[in-house]
Amino acid sequence: MTARGEPKRCPWPGTDPLYVAYHDEEWGVPERDDRALYEKLVLDGFQAGLSWITILRKREAFRRAFDGFAPEKIARYTSKKAASLMQDEGIVRNRMKIDGAIASARAWLHIMETGAGFGSYLWDFVDGKPIVNRYRALAEIPAETELSGAISKDLKSRGFKFCGPTIVYALMQATGMVNDHLTCCPRHAACARLGRTPLNL
Repeated sequence: MTARGEPKRCPWPGTDPLYVAYHDEEWGVPERDDRALYEKLVLDGFQAGLSWITILRKREAFRRAFDGFAPEKIARYTSKKAASLMQDEGIVRNRMKIDGAIASARAWLHIMETGAGFGSYLWDFVDGKPIVNRYRALAEIPAETELSGAISKDLKSRGFKFCGPTIVYALMQATGMVNDHLTCCPRHAACARLGRTPLNL
């Protein structure tokens, strides 16, 4: 609890307004949209070696540069397009990560064409409903799990890039596949309720 007796949110956003808004409005909310899940996976991949707030501050620039993260468009990017992205100061200019986003878009398209969709594919790993953890301190939250390792391995076998177990677990946390808000945080109960609503099925 805070000094005024208010519920205490997870401490990791600090006081940065952008980070706080992300925590309060997005992180842990069950996301099942195929395109949005691709975007989050790619952005988590770009985060590797950086802080999430760095990516968050660049997110709109990323969206402009990558055609709104429409996989159908990104899958058709050429080497010339990738080279032009390397000149965009608004994003993280890493050629391997840019090429990885293109490869992942092509893998995403294959899943969309041959299965029930990327959302269904990912959520099937948790039987369609969020795993609700009850951690009381940040130190208790793992960086990866056996399940994130299994998802990572499967994604890589399908051609996805920059999707190691730690990146996949960050994706799972962000998209509500796991609820890792601390139990003292008001968002823990709120996200748990969202995970139970039929609107998220």
